[in-house]
Amino acid sequence: MGVRNLLVSTVLFSCIVISLTYNGDIIYAVNAGGESHTDYWGVHYDKDPLTGKVGTASSYGKQLVIGRVPTEDQILYQTERYHHSTFGYDIPIDEDGEYVLVLKFCEVYFNSANKKVFDIVLNGDHTIVSDLDIYDRVGRGVAHDEYVPFTVLNDKLFVNGAESDIQSGMIRVEFIKGYRDNPKINALYVIRGRLDDVPKLPYYQSDSEYDEMKEREEDIKMKSRKPSGPRTPDPYSVDDTAIMLPLFVAIGAFIPLLFCLCKL
Repeated sequence: MGVRNLLVSTVLFSCIVISLTYNGDIIYAVNAGGESHTDYWGVHYDKDPLTGKVGTASSYGKQLVIGRVPTEDQILYQTERYHHSTFGYDIPIDEDGEYVLVLKFCEVYFNSANKKVFDIVLNGDHTIVSDLDIYDRVGRGVAHDEYVPFTVLNDKLFVNGAESDIQSGMIRVEFIKGYRDNPKINALYVIRGRLDDVPKLPYYQSDSEYDEMKEREEDIKMKSRKPSGPRTPDPYSVDDTAIMLPLFVAIGAFIPLLFCLCKL
């Protein structure tokens, strides 16, 4: 699965217009568990501020080639921060307006679904992602982003039709410890703008979608295939009476002859 997805991802990413960039202001960006990095789109990620304070930084993913992203940005998905309990990041918000929170993930350890599953909560009140199972979404070693638009107005945060108060000009994104392994994050950023302003990962084609596509292609080929020569008649479709007719004619001619010979 990994090799095919990597090839498909490479082709898809190469089709993106090179001049495309994000529109809006990046107000916060962190490479969780890693050093500072400026990505393909020009987004600058700071070194993880939780280093030495909360959770565990890991670079285990550096042994993998990450699908769906250009080579220079694989580092964002190869490093991560996880914790045996709930943890999070405080994001400064000092202006009213529309924003998008982008959360970056990659499963670099588990080889099956239902191993690492967790929720993500924004500002203490809003569950913005439920039961995130990265492997179930895209498999192992493949980038996966979550995009969460929200609005800030008069010290209130509005997301998914709900609202909450913003305290001290900060909102907090938290990764909630559940009953399956530890929550984690690979990288994140907040942009002041709309969802259309955010560069997206290329479309991911799952194995089931790929298999269905191949089956449809084979069905179309079979239906459109034409015989290369004249059609061979079915020997079992020949009328039996056509075979017996010469025999009946021969018998009919022999009986009068036999009658004449007997009179002699």
